[in-house]
Amino acid sequence: MFKKSLIVMLSALLLLTGSIPAFAAEQGSGGAGGATPSGIPLIGLEAFVDNYVKEYIGKQTVGASVVMVKDGQVVLSKGYGYADVEQQIPVTPDTVMEWGSISKLAVWASAMQLAEQGKLDLNQDVRKLLPENFLTKLAYDEPITMLNLMNHNAGFEEYMFDMAYQSPEKVRSLEEGLKLAQPAQIYRPGEVVAYSNYGNSLAAYIVERISGQPYHEYVQQHIFEPLGMKHSMAYSVVEDRPELLEHKAKGYFFAGPGSFNQGSWNYMSMYPNGGNNGTAEDLAKFAMAFMPAAGEQSPLFRKSGTLDTMLTRSHSAAEDMPGIAHGFWEYPGVHRTLGHGGNTIAFATNLMLVPEDRFAVVIMTNQAGESHIVHGLTKAVVGQRAKTEAAVLPDVSEVEGRFVAARRPGHGFMKLFPYLTMMKLEPQGADQLKVSLAGMSGSYQQVQPYLYEKTGGDSGLDAWPMLYAKVSEGKVEAVSVYTSDYLPLTPGRSMPVLLLSAALAGLAIVYFVIAPFVWLVQALLGKRKARRNRLAPRTANRKLTAGLTLTGTGLVVNNLVLALRMLSNNERAYAEVYPQIIVNIALTGLAALLIAALLLTLMKRRSPSVSPARNHWPAIVPMVMISILLAQLVFWEFYS
Repeated sequence: MFKKSLIVMLSALLLLTGSIPAFAAEQGSGGAGGATPSGIPLIGLEAFVDNYVKEYIGKQTVGASVVMVKDGQVVLSKGYGYADVEQQIPVTPDTVMEWGSISKLAVWASAMQLAEQGKLDLNQDVRKLLPENFLTKLAYDEPITMLNLMNHNAGFEEYMFDMAYQSPEKVRSLEEGLKLAQPAQIYRPGEVVAYSNYGNSLAAYIVERISGQPYHEYVQQHIFEPLGMKHSMAYSVVEDRPELLEHKAKGYFFAGPGSFNQGSWNYMSMYPNGGNNGTAEDLAKFAMAFMPAAGEQSPLFRKSGTLDTMLTRSHSAAEDMPGIAHGFWEYPGVHRTLGHGGNTIAFATNLMLVPEDRFAVVIMTNQAGESHIVHGLTKAVVGQRAKTEAAVLPDVSEVEGRFVAARRPGHGFMKLFPYLTMMKLEPQGADQLKVSLAGMSGSYQQVQPYLYEKTGGDSGLDAWPMLYAKVSEGKVEAVSVYTSDYLPLTPGRSMPVLLLSAALAGLAIVYFVIAPFVWLVQALLGKRKARRNRLAPRTANRKLTAGLTLTGTGLVVNNLVLALRMLSNNERAYAEVYPQIIVNIALTGLAALLIAALLLTLMKRRSPSVSPARNHWPAIVPMVMISILLAQLVFWEFYS
């Protein structure tokens, strides 16, 4: 018996030993079932992720939920950090978070379902599917198609108001939200990619009209239920689902190493573009639906061709530049990678899937703008495609310059803000480009003519792994990044014009901030010598000049407060800032009246013993300064 047992043990050992090299080879090559696309063995995946996130959790990132799937199976599902810092409640697989813009993928999947059924033509003018005169701010006669909406090139400006609220009471119906926050069309359809929340919600409204169901009910019935997504909802008012509300994480802002301030949840009338709530595991089920096994059908579609079409590229700035696949964004992974990121007021998320490997990664964090894990960990597991450097490359200096986002307001005072965060491109060596944006910078290497790949720098720019400069006759027409185009400055907004505008605005602001204190000091000190009294403006002049100065100060204070409010939280209803617009109009009217009265007074009263300039300068200076200030308010449309 002992001899027989020994033979069995030795045989088993030989078999095991023989299988080890094959298993190791499978792991090292990233073979099916063995590794992530970047080559991390699944057997060591949890340890790798644990080690990766420990550098950030509790220091730079408050909490994260990470799920990875391979070949239709969850290979990692784990929470890190806290869902509630104050109550020390950890993130778990049951933690509900906000999807952000990943929600858009449900809209595009819904549209593809209706197209499959013959109820929607992706190339049809969507105006035929909307109520009469629904879109009232179009500038071009060319049709806007569902494909335009999917490719974010319908031409809409970025309307900054009434997109998100901080309380559920302000949420209206989808139709009302679309009417309230309708943007103007500032580009010809198909010409410029400008990421559009409005366009996505408009597509969801079309789904609503075709299906005869509220959009969130359609998604629940045709997407979430078939996929078994029991812990998610396609709506922003999570209070409607108490069982989800109980597990929803609080959102936070980074306030310094190891310090986080609580933010608010996201409530939206145009909820389809970013209002979904749910667990990371549910989102992973959604991802798996786009990667069925060979010979199997996606539970989302009735025909295999529908999924194939959806995952096919529908737009790209250049052949080797990652583009758009019917609403999915391409990513330059080891293999073709598709996905979408998301941000709400206080959450940041990412979803990437690799159909060739049947691999997907879902990362959800309860922190505004988190990038270290959301983008960094994603890049670590999906990898990056091999560089294919060209033999002859154009000089990097050809693309040097400053560019403004195509995704920007075209009207109103918010049109100023994109010019405060312009993209700056400058040479950095023979084939390197330094990209600067909003306080971040990154190094990009030219790998093909005018095609650049990120090689280092701030993790916040990991959302833009590549950029492409479209050059014609030696001039850059557009710089395409992951989700939008950046355009050259127009003559009316060239750098000299912008610098002059900034200098004049700064001069006027400084004057009207200091002038009232100077007047106050003069009044308190009572320096009124006889000769000065004779040269000073008469009493009426002095009162009018003081009134004009205080009016200018009021305009400065009102608009500085307006700017600070928008910078601190740009997710506001227009009704919140409208009173300040009215104040601008009222103070401008008052300033016009005071200037007219001062001019009449100066024309009637002159001192013959002194030159007019010397006699009138105390009144002329504030008139000049307020004229400069008003010109800047008109230039940047601070009246609308």
